[in-house]
Amino acid sequence: MDSFLDLLREAGHALAAMLAAPYLYIAIVLAWWHARQEVVLQRTMFHVRLYSSLTVIFYRTLAGIAVGLILSVLGLGAGGRLDEATLLCIWIALPVLALLRLRYVCIAYGAGALGVLQYILDWSGVEASDGEWAKTLLGIDVPALLVLAGLLHIGEGLLVRWQASKFAVPLFLEGKRGKPVGAFALSGLWPVPLLWLIPATGSASGFALPWHPLSDWDGSVASWVLLSFPVLIGFTDRTTTKWPESKAREMSWGLILYGVAIAGLAAGAWFWEPLGLVAAILAFVLHEGLILWGRSRETGRNPLFSQDGRGVTILAVLPGTPAAELGLQSGEKILKVNGQKVRSKEQLHAALQLQAAYYRIELTNREGHVKFAQRARYAGEPHQLGLILAPDEDADWVAAPRSGSVWQGLQRAGARRRKGSLAAETLAAAAREANGANGELAASEDNGTSQGAVENPEGKNADPDALPPRKSRNK
Repeated sequence: MDSFLDLLREAGHALAAMLAAPYLYIAIVLAWWHARQEVVLQRTMFHVRLYSSLTVIFYRTLAGIAVGLILSVLGLGAGGRLDEATLLCIWIALPVLALLRLRYVCIAYGAGALGVLQYILDWSGVEASDGEWAKTLLGIDVPALLVLAGLLHIGEGLLVRWQASKFAVPLFLEGKRGKPVGAFALSGLWPVPLLWLIPATGSASGFALPWHPLSDWDGSVASWVLLSFPVLIGFTDRTTTKWPESKAREMSWGLILYGVAIAGLAAGAWFWEPLGLVAAILAFVLHEGLILWGRSRETGRNPLFSQDGRGVTILAVLPGTPAAELGLQSGEKILKVNGQKVRSKEQLHAALQLQAAYYRIELTNREGHVKFAQRARYAGEPHQLGLILAPDEDADWVAAPRSGSVWQGLQRAGARRRKGSLAAETLAAAAREANGANGELAASEDNGTSQGAVENPEGKNADPDALPPRKSRNK
């Protein structure tokens, strides 16, 4: 009982120290900046966004705290030596790996590289007495690093499962032969506070444990302390051929299995040393295999979010809009509105004006079955119900390819203008100038719908005498 109370007391002190330091808040700010970039990308493409950056970072921070608690409890069974020299080596290894490929900025790659380097130094006969650098590299607890990397990937899998599809970002991508297609980016950056069990050294006053962690299976460590630190867990992937929730479920299981495999092999290295090299190599191989497997699942499949002329395909639905209340979903195809066939966004807009009191929509769901949706119409509602439509040839902006540079990703959050869109803008400007005020209004409406986005025309397209105000809808 005393050992358990000592553990809780030490955990409280470690958490207080983390809250007093700036690093957790820096991690939250970086995660907010990532969410803000997602909002910028959506506004650039569609002139609207699904969720505000503050809403996204609030829920991501809560999820990060929950995952941090889970991983901290799991880490109590492992422990391991993570000293300042080890963490410094990780911080050096990650930028070096980033010079090869940006996606190598991952603790699994860093820990794997250090594990292989340590084995090479040991095999070549280098000893700790050969210099401070040799002492530092040979003294790294590689199994502890790899266990931590495995646990973080388990946490990443949980976060992707919980939130990646909910906050998936709709995109326009340039498909084959330059035709734009709809897609979803499943990405996120979560601040995760962690507690890690390390042996007490020097003047640090530790506490005894009623169990032996895996890193101390022989019971040689007399006392322990808890090290508190925040980490940023990031994930990004894209899909054009799967529903966002299916893609998130698929990748989350892959990440969890990867994390279990690496953590299990690394833990085995405390009992049989050669498993450390196996775990270090597989940290690379399995991670690359996971990425290639995810991309292969997209290859050779038809895109789900494209316009084929047989209806109007929905890419995304804005929360709290008439489309959401009608139960419309991403991937569904609108066939008729108010009895009128629709084959383009212009026809959809015109058909929505045919009835002053209600919307009646015929569409096919994701399984291809016909369904109907009907709802009363109110003044001041979005002129396209709150839909983001799959792109057509009028789309001006697309997201940069995955291989885009960091600088390209910073420019407009990774959006780039399609070829020929500048000429289209020039023609639109000429039309506005020729038609005067009426032409300017028409062109602005066309610009608002050219991306399949939703703007509120403040009732300009509705008869104010025929439509009740939105606030009276529940009366």
